Amino acid sequence: MLSRRLLRIKIVKALYAHFKSESDSLASTEKSLLFSIDKTYELYHQMLWLVVDVASYAEQRIELGRRKKLPSPEELHPNTKFIDNRAIAALRSSERLTDYLERKSLGWANSPELIKRLYGALLESDYYQKYMEKSSHSFREDVALVEKFYTQTACDDPLLESVVEEQSIYWSDDIDFATIMVVRTLSDMKASQTEAPLVAQYKNQEDRFYVVELFRHALVHFKEYADYLGKFTSNWEVDRIAFMDTVIMVAAMSELIVSKSIPVKVTLDEFIEISKYYSTPGSTNFINGVMDKVVEALTAEQRIQKVGRGLLDSKASADAADDEA
Repeated sequence: MLSRRLLRIKIVKALYAHFKSESDSLASTEKSLLFSIDKTYELYHQMLWLVVDVASYAEQRIELGRRKKLPSPEELHPNTKFIDNRAIAALRSSERLTDYLERKSLGWANSPELIKRLYGALLESDYYQKYMEKSSHSFREDVALVEKFYTQTACDDPLLESVVEEQSIYWSDDIDFATIMVVRTLSDMKASQTEAPLVAQYKNQEDRFYVVELFRHALVHFKEYADYLGKFTSNWEVDRIAFMDTVIMVAAMSELIVSKSIPVKVTLDEFIEISKYYSTPGSTNFINGVMDKVVEALTAEQRIQKVGRGLLDSKASADAADDEA
């Protein structure tokens, strides 16, 4: 499933783009927001298939070696542990995955240099060499190899990021989130399964409702909330406050008010974390200070009303924040 943090980032980006473009269509921006979320889910499937194409490339190389007029002993009797990896085989044979890729016209067929490069990096890795040296492997060891391919080889390759961004502008900044979903899928795999345990796009219907509700509320009340924030930024020159800071704080304020089941600490921690990556170097401390005052004021005005999970104490809230990420 797409994490709440990713959904928050998508909302913040959509709000920023809406006002910077001076658009007057809420419906158009909302459609673009939901489309960008759909595209991240596509990237998850695309990334799942990456190791399959790398294994297919390895298999092609083995076959070419065997067909040589004078093959070496190693070429005649190659080590096939990688191409026989059962986790990769499960992904390759997963009808749900292959049907989705075909339906969305996804794959790495147009990126042969990336596949070749990743295979080369894989061959040089210590974890791959240790894996190939063992005489046999359990299914969990097969899965572990694939996980390391994604977390230690693929994600560190700048060419992957470049190729992904060329394939879709909506995939910019989403590789890490998609990889987390890939690793989660791999960890859920069992030797007895005939289908890859693909994760759902949303955890539940509540998550989709959360996106639409928070985005609409922040957009409709943007000027009102921006003016409200102004009461706590009087010591700052308006032109020195980054517009992204305002967008992040309005989104946070909106969540504090409308998302009654989300603890206050979770909201603050999540949007402050987002500011570290999407705003200026000094934004985190600034937003933290302003939002503390905002929470105090909204609480006094009884505009923050939490129920259920939202009433968790501070320790539980910290645990909840981990779940949101």
